[in-house]
Amino acid sequence: MKKNIAIVAGGDSSEVVVSLKSAAGLFSFMDKERYNIFIVTIVGNTWQVELSETEKIAIDKNDFSFSKNSEKTLFDFAYITIHGTPGENGILQGYFELIGLPYSCCSVLAAAITFNKFTCNQYLKGFGIKVAESLVLRAGQSVTDEIVSEKIGFPCFIKPNVGGSSFGVTKVKSIEQVQPAIAHAFAEGTEVIIESFLAGTEITCGIYKTKNKSQVLPVTEVVSENEFFDFDAKYKGQVQEITPARISDSLTERVQKITSAIYDILGCKGIVRIDYIISDREVINLLEVNTTPGMTSTSFIPQQIAAAGLDIKDVMTEIIENELN
Repeated sequence: MKKNIAIVAGGDSSEVVVSLKSAAGLFSFMDKERYNIFIVTIVGNTWQVELSETEKIAIDKNDFSFSKNSEKTLFDFAYITIHGTPGENGILQGYFELIGLPYSCCSVLAAAITFNKFTCNQYLKGFGIKVAESLVLRAGQSVTDEIVSEKIGFPCFIKPNVGGSSFGVTKVKSIEQVQPAIAHAFAEGTEVIIESFLAGTEITCGIYKTKNKSQVLPVTEVVSENEFFDFDAKYKGQVQEITPARISDSLTERVQKITSAIYDILGCKGIVRIDYIISDREVINLLEVNTTPGMTSTSFIPQQIAAAGLDIKDVMTEIIENELN
């Protein structure tokens, strides 16, 4: 009997467009001879399975099933590819735990920690991981320009503390840009992080572990044509992505070791991607941990899987079977 796999996409943030592209990517990567694969979209209270472009059927939230012609279909596994809430912050993971459905990515705690950049970075700092200086503002809180200047300095990044794909991010170069940038970031969410700028080489490294293996992927170097690796750089090709990165073998090995250590400290599962800046004297600074990384055909993870000489279809099967068995 073929197992039923739900690729769960959508979400309630600006990243919904990216999520739907990742779902299409995952659909193309998975083994159709081995699994029945469905795309399920969750947008607000509208949960539906897409049987075709014109046929969409509501999901029964009691058991994450759907019924057609009085025949009920249950899923054996959920591959979460929602970037943002509720798929990246632990909410959906909690629901799947409650109904006993195996899923692809981190548990509730790891998802909640990593989704909050400030919490994640401060937590990992306690394990000796290098991170940028930062401040966090929650709804209703404010900060003076002077404090930002004194504690963080310029240039700095002001961005939503939860979220991704560079929505709501401003690179702030002077004191008069601080408050407009904070307002812009608050428009995307209820928390804002103000982070010092780290000059250096931006890199990213993917990893996944199963019961039988630990696979750290090759490192990719990110060279943006823009001020920083913003939405246009990420999704409109205004960037060079070089895999493997143009860094020494010894530095690559250190990045991969730190990536593996962070994965274990947080208790991650499934495919995770961790972003860094290599600053002066080869200091490896953590930028952020992505527990539901982009999975379009041009995303970093598929590039790194190919560079490692692996077949992405086999990798998907490994991740699904690891949770099913």
